Amino acid sequence: MRRIVITGVGMVAPTGNDTKTCWVNALEGRSGIDRIQLFDPSALPVQIAGEVRGFEVGEAMDPKEANRATRFIKFAAGAAHQAIKDSGLPCGENVNGDHYGVSIGVGLGGLWDIEENAYILKDKGPRRISPFFIPYTIANMASGVVSRMYNFKGPNICTTTACTSGTHGVGEAFMYIKNGMADVMLAGGAESALSPLGIAAFAVMKALSTNNDNPKEASRPFDMDRDGFVMGEGAGVMVLEEYEHAKKRGAKIYAEMVGYGMSGDAYHITSPAPEGEGAQRCMKMAMASGGINAGEVDHINAHGTSTKLNDAYESMAISRVFGGDAKDISICSTKAVTGHCLGAAGGIEAVYTVLAVHHGVVPPTANYKTPDPECPLDYTVGAPRERKIRYALSNSFGFGGTNGTVAFKHFDGK
Repeated sequence: MRRIVITGVGMVAPTGNDTKTCWVNALEGRSGIDRIQLFDPSALPVQIAGEVRGFEVGEAMDPKEANRATRFIKFAAGAAHQAIKDSGLPCGENVNGDHYGVSIGVGLGGLWDIEENAYILKDKGPRRISPFFIPYTIANMASGVVSRMYNFKGPNICTTTACTSGTHGVGEAFMYIKNGMADVMLAGGAESALSPLGIAAFAVMKALSTNNDNPKEASRPFDMDRDGFVMGEGAGVMVLEEYEHAKKRGAKIYAEMVGYGMSGDAYHITSPAPEGEGAQRCMKMAMASGGINAGEVDHINAHGTSTKLNDAYESMAISRVFGGDAKDISICSTKAVTGHCLGAAGGIEAVYTVLAVHHGVVPPTANYKTPDPECPLDYTVGAPRERKIRYALSNSFGFGGTNGTVAFKHFDGK
């Protein structure tokens, strides 16, 4: 049986442009949500978001390519570059990359660029459209660019499954290594859908928080007064590596990935299945694939969007799956500080989960003030919590009724 370990992590998020900064800010409950600066939001009912600010892709990409690339591709490249450096993995032209691959999930891709080029076409005509518009807008180009950066010639895939994209990206990479199709995978999620169209579209669905006057506290997962999610952006990427391969090169190991579950609600285009029925099956599948008993799970990084139905149904799902053990699980939603990063969410939250397992500390669910009777679990309120985490899950659920759960285990050195 091939074992899979995490040997490198990278993150670009509203909470910071590198993994360490993102981790410290999550532990301190410091929100990256503020008034939108990417464009003038004054005409929109929602004027806040979790923006990545001050990010420079730097040495992660060739400067000429970086000038052409869309925002989500730069985020993916930056996070992947961090993960590769962190792992110490040799790569490039002198490496046989046939068994090294990339799996980066993306939900909407270059929405900003699609919107901008629609205006260019209308106002200036077809000749003004850039020949790089399509290549750098399609969702799979995050994986495509990253694979070229490191000469990774193995599996190359983009999972596009709405808000589960990043989690499915990690899960599929896990399966490729487990099944012998790869020895190393760069895996995670990337997204940048912050544009007038993106905000307006989610706002008209009544999905977004309208707490424009208090952006830092607008995302409040599991809190009674939650009024919708806050859009975010960024990327989270990890190096997944076959254990013997990592051991042979003396790599440091953050955690072991042991399980992956996925399911479909077959219920509604946007609403989750009642009582989180699909989420229940998804978590059970991840636990079964990892040989995990309910009483062994110490931490869950919840999907926790700060919407009424999601938070209530996810809480119900956890209660049903874990029964009496549910009360002993330290749950958190890091979306309280990042906002909901859509296709990138699962990648970012997988990194947060791995860091929690590695350091033995659970970030708090920021902005939680008023308990909701429909959300009766332990959401790690007020401060980070130190505890040895044997097993942890990270959940993602998306429009179309698509669900994903990944499971990680504390690595004991063996």
